[in-house]
Amino acid sequence: MSAQPPPDTAPPEDYRLLVPRDWFRVDLTQEGWRPQLKKFVDQQAARKKLSTQSRQGLWTSLRNTAESSVAHGSLEFFLKADAGLYSTTPATLLISLLPMPGDLYVSARDWAPELAKKRTGTVTVEGLTAGETIRIATASTLDYYVEMPGRVGYLVLAFSVPLSGVESPMGELCEAIASSLRWV
Repeated sequence: MSAQPPPDTAPPEDYRLLVPRDWFRVDLTQEGWRPQLKKFVDQQAARKKLSTQSRQGLWTSLRNTAESSVAHGSLEFFLKADAGLYSTTPATLLISLLPMPGDLYVSARDWAPELAKKRTGTVTVEGLTAGETIRIATASTLDYYVEMPGRVGYLVLAFSVPLSGVESPMGELCEAIASSLRWV
């Protein structure tokens, strides 16, 4: 078994993450997340001069993602607005809480081999400032499972970079955002 943080370490009250100002934030913990998401869709539709059908498709896709995410413990949804004409979301970040209290807790080093069997992509364990982290990378996604202090579970940062892929400046920005995670 890997070394685990001492069980008497207090769980964090919150986290801080540096996300660029041009990423639109939707707080999924509030009942009012739908109007926030609709605002993003409306802004993108106006900026890109999207057809009614395209606008509705964007709304449906993002709403379904958010609804599913809320049902699975997601806290925040960030969307990178694109200045180009042909793309509406070159990158997204979904932040979720994955509780693993008590005997359910598994360290990153012990859990990573199991995730590697079930997930596609490259699975590694890294030491971020916030804690031991399982990093899963595919061509267009980066997922970080960051151990929370107090052995209470993981904060999951799920980046999607469908246009440029993770081997790009946008992918490097996602790496920097993940590295900025701090507990408070």
